[in-house]
Amino acid sequence: LPPPWQVVGCTGMQVPANTTPVLVLTQNTKRETGRKAQLGNIQAAKAVADIIRTTLGPRAMLKMLLDPMGGIVLTNDGNSILREIDVNHPAAKSMIELSRTQEEEVGDGTTSVIILAGELLAVAEPFFERHMHPTIIVEGYRKALADAIATCDKLAFEIDVNNKEQIGTIIRSCLGTKFASRWMDMMVGLSDEAVRTVRREVNGRVEIDIKRMIRIEKVPGGALEQSRIIRGVMLNKDVTHPKMRRSIEKPRIILLDCPLEYKKGESQTNVEITQEEDFALLLKQEEEYIEKMCQDIIKFKPDLVFTEKGVSDLAQHFFVKANVTVLRRLRKTDNTRLARACGATIVSRPEELNETDVGTGAGLFEIRKIGDEYFTFVEECKDPKACTILLRGASKDVLNEVERNLQDAMGVARNVIMDPRLVPGGGAVEMAVAHALLDNSKAIEGELQYPYRAVGQALEVIPRTLLQNCGSNVIRTLTALRAKHAGGANMTWGVNGNSGELADMKELGVWEPFMVKMQTIKTSIEASCMLLRIDEIVSGMSKKEKGGGTQAPQDSEEQEAFGDARDGQFVPFDLSLQTTSLD
Repeated sequence: LPPPWQVVGCTGMQVPANTTPVLVLTQNTKRETGRKAQLGNIQAAKAVADIIRTTLGPRAMLKMLLDPMGGIVLTNDGNSILREIDVNHPAAKSMIELSRTQEEEVGDGTTSVIILAGELLAVAEPFFERHMHPTIIVEGYRKALADAIATCDKLAFEIDVNNKEQIGTIIRSCLGTKFASRWMDMMVGLSDEAVRTVRREVNGRVEIDIKRMIRIEKVPGGALEQSRIIRGVMLNKDVTHPKMRRSIEKPRIILLDCPLEYKKGESQTNVEITQEEDFALLLKQEEEYIEKMCQDIIKFKPDLVFTEKGVSDLAQHFFVKANVTVLRRLRKTDNTRLARACGATIVSRPEELNETDVGTGAGLFEIRKIGDEYFTFVEECKDPKACTILLRGASKDVLNEVERNLQDAMGVARNVIMDPRLVPGGGAVEMAVAHALLDNSKAIEGELQYPYRAVGQALEVIPRTLLQNCGSNVIRTLTALRAKHAGGANMTWGVNGNSGELADMKELGVWEPFMVKMQTIKTSIEASCMLLRIDEIVSGMSKKEKGGGTQAPQDSEEQEAFGDARDGQFVPFDLSLQTTSLD
């Protein structure tokens, strides 16, 4: 007879009853399987969605986030809130990645995508209680996604990207939910002009690089109305020598990324000198080297020289004699923007300079004092493909929030220029898609129709949240909106986010870019499908214990710089997800 067998450990292995069990996983490994893991993921996703639920729409509330260093972030931008909080649950981390993806791809809709993904997972919870297989739920969701895209295509219509009024209307819809909505006209003008400035065609396709070619310079003090766009580059730099010119009209500009000083040895260098004259000879060689380097530049008769590295005192002396102004230690990004603005080419070796490398596109170079600091302006450029937005404001917190709003507005302007299709806002698209899915579900046989219909129910969370945030009677208004959309009529009707009443988005002038809406629906449904297919969570935490044990492998990923994406001034802090809401 065969020996008796038993199943042991968390490995599910069969071993003979009289032998020692084989444990594959370490003892301090945590495992969650089956429904427990699935329900845990759903709860974590709902908790993340609840954090930012009140920040949707024109009546959005602000969140104040504090970090251990004493810095604060005051915002209603979904991505800015979520990147500040540090979570432990893997599903919650995955949800936070959604808003980051949305921000990088289209620049807007970061709050909507999290709320929608959280609701899509919440409506799947009853299916797990009925023991429906995750594969069937996911199949229903994917079928619903294909039909949702088709419905959005029907609702979309094209606009003329050269019509500034139409583009302005879309940017207003984006800024209507932001802190900067009080300065709407100014913000619309800034974002539209900035995006049009950096637009260029490369190999027959349009390229708009907002991240690298548009610099937002925040200078505390003054009023926000003093903010303006500079057709060129603004740098927080002063000249290296007091006798250099501080204002030049139509300057000839040379850009370098090499040091204008004597090359030092890589490590310790020893030189033996036998005569006193040898030391003077060494100094003379250094001087001749620097003089030759300066002469290679001066022979092109430049007015301005910018370099990313240092400039020695001797080089400054030669440049002052030649009436050349020098600025040193520029950022690489600033140098690239300068090259785009004035038409110069960045050169790595002075001896390789050509006449074609000299930039002549700038109209004015000037150094001005703003507050307590000196700023360099290279402006009035002919056809610049880079620009700077100078923001003035009362405090750093106000400036940081206005900058985030401006980034979103520029993202919307870019999206419309890249894909000039629009769909109605105010939850009208979501309601129209929900109604279409409900009608289509009647033709689907079997249990696939239930998750398919659930996607439609989940999409109603956007108009519902808009109504909740402006204190309207949610059930009555939402029922009236369903009745409006019955039979496929009034597909442009949605919620007026300010008053909480139903309105035709055509008359109200609330539109959203088709690209943003598509990205929101695709990202949320695909992410919820991924999370629903998880049936096991294994977390192996191995740390070095006191008095022995093995050293845990170091996390190779660098600590991410949270806070403002451009200066990394904030440190992440823990926020427990045990509560469902932070309001």
